[in-house]
Amino acid sequence: MSQKVAVLGTGKIGEALLSGMIRAGWAPADLLVTARRPERAEELRARYGVSPVTNTEAAKTADTLILTVKPQDMGVLLDELAPHVPADRLVISGAAGIPTSFFEERLTAGTPVVRVMTNTPALVDEAMSVISAGSHATEQHLAHAEEIFGAVGKTLRVPETQQDACTALSGSGPAYFFYLVEAMTDAGILLGLPRDKAHDLIVQSAIGAAVMLRDSGEHPVKLRENVTSPAGTTINAIRELENHGVRAALIAALEAARDRSRELASGKKD
Repeated sequence: MSQKVAVLGTGKIGEALLSGMIRAGWAPADLLVTARRPERAEELRARYGVSPVTNTEAAKTADTLILTVKPQDMGVLLDELAPHVPADRLVISGAAGIPTSFFEERLTAGTPVVRVMTNTPALVDEAMSVISAGSHATEQHLAHAEEIFGAVGKTLRVPETQQDACTALSGSGPAYFFYLVEAMTDAGILLGLPRDKAHDLIVQSAIGAAVMLRDSGEHPVKLRENVTSPAGTTINAIRELENHGVRAALIAALEAARDRSRELASGKKD
């Protein structure tokens, strides 16, 4: 943890990562941040005791660069950084849909690049961060990325060819659950419950179900069967979900998300 780490483009996810690293033991003196607006940089200095720098200063000073700008801004940032990033710098990209080859082609030959797809539960230290190595990244580089992103949740290594599928399942995943909770809340209101009570019932049920999935070791089918008694309420609800093609719709939705991730990786924006 004595190495200097710079978070470039410190928005919500970048700040969540920064605060998680400090809680995990990184010294604020070893953490650098960049932000587009000077007032944002000063806010981060006041809140965490970290050092705001320019992108160029970060490239020259930090041992590890974590790029958290939006995908559409990554090309411009790399043009700015490239003259100042030596080949021994570790570059970690948090930009969805951009392959490691995009960075390797623009940086000094041999620069190690690690691609990380995290998600918004990083804001509450419950992220799922998926890590893939570029052509020049070693086991040590991957372990360092795991150490950083492990500060805000769980990490998983996958081949880069699986990143688009992981983006569909996990990167976009929280939105699917929020969408489901929204729909179930509306159903609760339709059934006669006040919105706040419907919300509390559904959120706690979601938390309990998630903990059971994580900790029980049981297959989700088994857990569902434990709730589904013959001719009971649950099986009638499941029948309606199947009649309306919910399972097929979910599969189609995730395929669409994966395909869009591939399009973004190929440079298609519209």
